[in-house]
Amino acid sequence: MDYKKAGVDIEAGYKSVELMKKHVQATMRPEVLGGIGGFSGAFSMTAFKDMEKPTLVSGTDGVGTKLKLAFVMDKHDTIGIDCVAMCVNDIACAGAEPLFFLDYIACGKNYPEKIAEIVGGVSEGCIQSGAALIGGETAEMPGFYPEDEYDLAGFAVGIVDEKDLITGKDLTAGDVMIGIGSSGVHSNGFSLVRKVFDMSKESLDTYYEELGTTLGEALLAPTKIYVKALKNVKNNNVKIKACSHITGGGFYENIPRMLPDGVRAVVKKDSYNIPPIFKLMAEKGDISEEMMYNTYNMGLGMILVVDPSSVDRTMEAIKEAGESAYVVGCIEAGEKGVTLC
Repeated sequence: MDYKKAGVDIEAGYKSVELMKKHVQATMRPEVLGGIGGFSGAFSMTAFKDMEKPTLVSGTDGVGTKLKLAFVMDKHDTIGIDCVAMCVNDIACAGAEPLFFLDYIACGKNYPEKIAEIVGGVSEGCIQSGAALIGGETAEMPGFYPEDEYDLAGFAVGIVDEKDLITGKDLTAGDVMIGIGSSGVHSNGFSLVRKVFDMSKESLDTYYEELGTTLGEALLAPTKIYVKALKNVKNNNVKIKACSHITGGGFYENIPRMLPDGVRAVVKKDSYNIPPIFKLMAEKGDISEEMMYNTYNMGLGMILVVDPSSVDRTMEAIKEAGESAYVVGCIEAGEKGVTLC
């Protein structure tokens, strides 16, 4: 008996590392110290020594049951983007610049080409966010995961000068909410998605005129990464007063997270066009409007709040970064919460 006969192929692990090296290398930043394959990743803080109070901001997340679609479609090259996005978007909400990222892949059987495909997506997410992929772990766990399945999670660290932290504490009545468009469902609410639609290959390969693509392609579209858009807003001398990443829990849970006591967010539902995937889902699943807004991003992956005098500059900066921007509401005095009208 040996480890391979027990279900763990060490040689496959070595091959996975070799295949992913080119992807990892593409994410490198000058601050990264050492090479690939060590026991830890090292990152120099020298570039940030001039900050008054350098503050680390971290985030960790996974992709959830969206992975089930990747398994059915046998498409693994974008799911890593989702993993990075879920982490770096969270830390960008605090005003932080992502520095580095680590991933964790657990699988039933190590297929090196598949692992490299997954890491290729992680690498692309890191490139989009400016983070270096400085380490990770691939764990082969036979008997725990089915051979063709895996789980994927990640961890990101960013930095911001303490004076530039986005906290929401300075929000006042009259401030304006600006939404940045999403690519679709992103990486939340897929347990409900999988109840609404048949998760067979045939179903996911079905073309929908209103989507302009197959159902599977629409649902598997990778989560938008908003790091560059938010950085561009900051570089245009706009103070972002508050910021919310619209993830699981939709509008009703996430928007209040950026609010201090004494103010309320008022969102105009007709201020932007809701992507057709959400309309199709609500119709097919007979899901109430309130539940849709309580579960999904409904076409807005990030919402930020600025002073009325900064609206035009903010909109221009977001569009310059290649994203869609909408004035979606305002802040009013009142009990902390959100009103959709």
